[in-house]
Amino acid sequence: MDKVTGYCVKCKAKDREMKDVQHVEIKPGRPAAKGTCTVCGTGMYRILPKSAA
Repeated sequence: MDKVTGYCVKCKAKDREMKDVQHVEIKPGRPAAKGTCTVCGTGMYRILPKSAA
């Protein structure tokens, strides 16, 4: 599985790696990745392209 990165709101760091990644679907049917920050443990989301569904 590829490493998923995202923006951590608490650390204010771009391209922070996520751990415990789950692929979920958000409200309008868009795929997303849900995980936690490896540094501070804050919940993170990353909206994925529709082709990733």
